[in-house]
Amino acid sequence: MIEINQGEPEAPWYDEKGLGEEPVIHPSATVLRTRVGRWTSIAKGCEITDSDFLDYAYATPNVQIFNADIGKFCNIATNVRINPTNHPMWRATMHHFTYRSRCHHMGPDDEEIFEWRRKARVVIGPDVWIGHAAIIMSGVNIGTGSVVGSGAVVTKDVPPYSIVVGSPARVIKRRVDEETEAALMRVRWWDWTHEELTAAMADFRSMDASAFARAYDGAPRRVRAI
Repeated sequence: MIEINQGEPEAPWYDEKGLGEEPVIHPSATVLRTRVGRWTSIAKGCEITDSDFLDYAYATPNVQIFNADIGKFCNIATNVRINPTNHPMWRATMHHFTYRSRCHHMGPDDEEIFEWRRKARVVIGPDVWIGHAAIIMSGVNIGTGSVVGSGAVVTKDVPPYSIVVGSPARVIKRRVDEETEAALMRVRWWDWTHEELTAAMADFRSMDASAFARAYDGAPRRVRAI
């Protein structure tokens, strides 16, 4: 066998420049009517519309997001689909010529359908991990710190710090116990400054979630910045 080294990875974590205050968005990505935060990365082939993509969140290649709030520090794997649009099943036909009529040269579009879709916004809390090819259906809320397994189809709200898998997705276990969850929700490390996060790096790396929560629950902000 021979070792092959062909091509260059395009993710910013392989680049000396890395991430920064300005979002890193691949030239092939489509991002429309969307607000994007700091320290974020949107990879090649992504399509994000009518959404908020908050600080430190990242999407790897070919992610599609519509009408969603993506929380801070969200980890979104390849081929994830968030908020696929529904069709009007109550009509005689579900085809979009009845609401995308203009492009079919059949009169104006039906704005009521688009407004109906916009009302079913997806909300994803901070520090959520969404595995490869998972689908988050319209109107779903994904709680803070939860995990969505690869290939899952999420049709109902996911509680914070839980792990869901399957189609339809179901909770199989908690990530942390209830006491640790409550402490982490008080600590709210995802709202810390870049300097505070950097100062706590050794603890992020060495402590499990329970120990971290105990160490920082109630700690004054000035302590975290030392």
